Amino acid sequence: MSKTKKQKNLAKRRAVSGYLFIMPFILGFLFFMVKPFFQSLYMSFCKVDISAQGVAYTFSGLENYKRALLIDPEFNQMLTDEVWRMVINSISTIIFSLFVALMLNRKFKGRAFVRAVFFLPVIFSSGIIVGLDANNAVLSSMAQSAEAGTGNSVTAVLEQILTSADIGSGFMDTIFEVVNRVYDIAIASGIQIIIFLSALQTIPQSMYEAAEIEGCTKWESLWKITLPMISSMFLVNWIYTIIDFFTKTDNQIMEKIRIQISTYMAFDFGSALAWIYFAVVMVMIGVSALIITRVVYYYE
Repeated sequence: MSKTKKQKNLAKRRAVSGYLFIMPFILGFLFFMVKPFFQSLYMSFCKVDISAQGVAYTFSGLENYKRALLIDPEFNQMLTDEVWRMVINSISTIIFSLFVALMLNRKFKGRAFVRAVFFLPVIFSSGIIVGLDANNAVLSSMAQSAEAGTGNSVTAVLEQILTSADIGSGFMDTIFEVVNRVYDIAIASGIQIIIFLSALQTIPQSMYEAAEIEGCTKWESLWKITLPMISSMFLVNWIYTIIDFFTKTDNQIMEKIRIQISTYMAFDFGSALAWIYFAVVMVMIGVSALIITRVVYYYE
């Protein structure tokens, strides 16, 4: 059997394995998500009236979308704030997860245990744990005490000094915001760390050895070998981070949509908000993918 035919057979087996892995999601989407997906789209163009006789749909065109974008006093500002927060937090998460993955890829005693510790945030950020955390009075009081006791922290003092010196505006304010949210960033970085770590382990050690023989420093190896070889994983992690951020429970838009649907029973207006939000997310993913794919290095 020729080498080309072997490669084609291997690629085919990998493709079949990939489809088998995602088959549960595909079947779940087809059986449970397709109908609500299109039903919500239809409701966004209608006026929905709920009564004892049932649900009545009256086609209203773009009225719900006009209300969301032109009449609602807070939706546009919320949308702008959430997009900006997404950019800052996603960049911070990618940098943090890459740094941790580089550290965990080094050989040291207890490496497996440390890797497990960094994966714990994925478990702790699951729905059940978050619900227990939010409804636990003891944990809530501890969090309030911690927040009350950080008034004179090093970060707060440094921020006051730079602000009084007219240095802490703009960029520095963003840096301080990221520092203050380092716990949330660490919680959101579990999957990204694993993806970066798996990519780092596929880089042949011989490449680093050859670069070292040629006089390449560790810093140069990072930029000339490591980052180009794992660049395709930047796109995967970036898309995952965007979707993860936009669907978090503390997201203002998600909370507004939930209130409109569950509290006010405004299925029409809530659906319009959800579809506008969905369109913004898809645009962000598309633009990001277009930019990142231009600098991705693919190798065989």
